[in-house]
Amino acid sequence: MYKYDQYDHQIVKERIAQYRDQVQRRIADELTEEEFLPLRLQNGLYMQRHAYMLRLAVPYGLLSSRQMRMFAHIARKYDRGYGHFTTRQNIQFNWINLEQTPNILTDLASVEMHAIQTSGNCIRNITSDEFAGVAADEIIDPRPYAEVLRQWSTFHPEFIALPRKFKVAINGAVEDRAAIAVHDIGLTVVHNEAGEIGFKVMVGGGMGRTPILASVIRDFLPWQHLLTYVEAVMRVYNQYGRRDNKYKARIKILVKALGVEEFTRQVEEEWVDLKDSLSTLTVEEMARVAAYFQPPAYETLPNIDPAAAHVENKAFANWLKRNVKPHRVPGYAAAVLSLKKTGVPPGDATAEQMDFVADLADRYTFGELRVTHEQNLVLADVKQSLLFKLWNEVKAHGLATPNIGLLTDIICCPGGDFCSLANAKSLPIAAAITERFDNLDFQHDIGEIELNISGCINACGHHHVGSIGVLGVDKDGSEWYQVSIGGAQGNNAAIGKIIGPSFSAQQMPEVIDRLLQVYVRERFEDERFVDTAQRLGVAPFKEHVYATPIKVGHLVGEDYA
Repeated sequence: MYKYDQYDHQIVKERIAQYRDQVQRRIADELTEEEFLPLRLQNGLYMQRHAYMLRLAVPYGLLSSRQMRMFAHIARKYDRGYGHFTTRQNIQFNWINLEQTPNILTDLASVEMHAIQTSGNCIRNITSDEFAGVAADEIIDPRPYAEVLRQWSTFHPEFIALPRKFKVAINGAVEDRAAIAVHDIGLTVVHNEAGEIGFKVMVGGGMGRTPILASVIRDFLPWQHLLTYVEAVMRVYNQYGRRDNKYKARIKILVKALGVEEFTRQVEEEWVDLKDSLSTLTVEEMARVAAYFQPPAYETLPNIDPAAAHVENKAFANWLKRNVKPHRVPGYAAAVLSLKKTGVPPGDATAEQMDFVADLADRYTFGELRVTHEQNLVLADVKQSLLFKLWNEVKAHGLATPNIGLLTDIICCPGGDFCSLANAKSLPIAAAITERFDNLDFQHDIGEIELNISGCINACGHHHVGSIGVLGVDKDGSEWYQVSIGGAQGNNAAIGKIIGPSFSAQQMPEVIDRLLQVYVRERFEDERFVDTAQRLGVAPFKEHVYATPIKVGHLVGEDYA
């Protein structure tokens, strides 16, 4: 993984010193909160309902065991003993004291981490496939390109004050696991007819108030021009993106207003003067960066069936089926550690769990970890022969729930329990649904289904692309929930369709139950929920959900704060 050079160390050191001075001036009331706001946001610090929240950057979701131990240290020393992994592959700490934030950033710098550009109207964390470098269907490892984009975009003087925040995702495999279609810029690796490597460029995707799937503006971009072409896109957006209305300031609105053809024309015109500039990537530069992502020292091993020696162990078989993914190197596998145990807020991990997972990375892999945008963790290089031993260990620490890709593998934002932007709470809804459908046999029978929950229209829970999406809305000062179905991420991305009027919090488990009843009744053999929903449309689901009054049940976990 990437290691800081002398310039990285110096930049981060100077930023911390600058920020420490700003905090001291704020505490002394030499800066008003209004003056301090843009300064703290530049360093990932938000004011939420109860305390400050600090968001730390995890570039393209890749962590060393040492860095994970630092997260545990921060959780233990500066927070309340846990952290929250996000859909941007970052981590958030929700109970931070302002005066301690410079010390947190200093501690982070000691393990080559920071919180720069995790907020504000700039290019945010570059996200990618959590199985990058090990996926069996990978064309090329996207991480060197993600790192090049990160270095180029960090402190870029031209793009530090964009009309609105900007998100880039890059995928290097046949299957899109980076959700590129719902990003401001989505990049996926492709070959041209000559077999050369390049990128398909998609622009203008996003969720929020106006959910839109990105449009392809270039089918093949030679890899050498990754930065120059992205810069051309950014320049068009920076010049013409709206600054008079933050709700219409994202690039998706500009692409829609201009039309894809005109937007593409302007980008191509801007690119003429950039394509042979100093930002053109060279073989030498990519080799320099790629050297940080060389494959580890894999052993020569045969592929084995880990379940063969444990044929009577159904629990282990379920975990293998749901939580273990194929690896490009024979004899190895990638293991997903579920942060979705019943009774635990999705994406949360305790300091003890973080230390434990860091230890696992050292003992079972090559000292690296991954954060997924589904809010789970990955050990990417586990020997198949050690999977049973690993399963027993993670099971004892609450990280072995065999539900990856199933109903209770819920993507969920912190919602109204923490976030000052939220219209409604998300975590109690996730808890109630998880408790209602905690039967793993039932979940495995239902099959793959993505349930995503957002506490407000900003869509941090990615509800628009959930097989079932739940959005918290305000209704006369009360918390209600709007439901959509048929959304999807990946190669066949789709925006879900709202089924009808919103529901109370107490009704939500029954609503999900009724949606599943229609699915079970109408599905073809081996058909996923999303496919059934897209085939049938909203009508039969809506009819069944609203046919009779919905029972009101007890809502568990109503206060996570």
